[in-house]
Amino acid sequence: MTYTTLHATPDAATYQHLRAAAGLSAKSAEAAVRGLPNTLFAVQVLHDGEPVGMGRVIGDGGTAFQVVDIAVLPAHQGRGLGKRVMEEIAVWLKANVPAGGYVSLLADVPADALYAQFGFVHTAPRTVGMAWGGRG
Repeated sequence: MTYTTLHATPDAATYQHLRAAAGLSAKSAEAAVRGLPNTLFAVQVLHDGEPVGMGRVIGDGGTAFQVVDIAVLPAHQGRGLGKRVMEEIAVWLKANVPAGGYVSLLADVPADALYAQFGFVHTAPRTVGMAWGGRG
């Protein structure tokens, strides 16, 4: 199969579909429409022109960056597409994160092994990931 990459934020419907189909938590249309324009960098993997994978970087553009929404449709998993998304993100991070900028992500196991290939390390027990449960 032939895949291409596109450096562009997906539209809200594509974003919602890729997240849900890849097994990530669902996001409402309102959340997607409000959040996606704030993307610092996004990459999509296309197969025959259709998005089958994605990843984004969000943050303030100077001090804080977070890698989010790494998703590949199940029918296309196991072909190195998650790694391809992370390679594109890593290139962007190296070119755009200034000295002192902090890059983070929350990794589901076993995906943490993929992220480790790009220099991400576990921060526990010094720091632990936390999430606000106020809006579900």
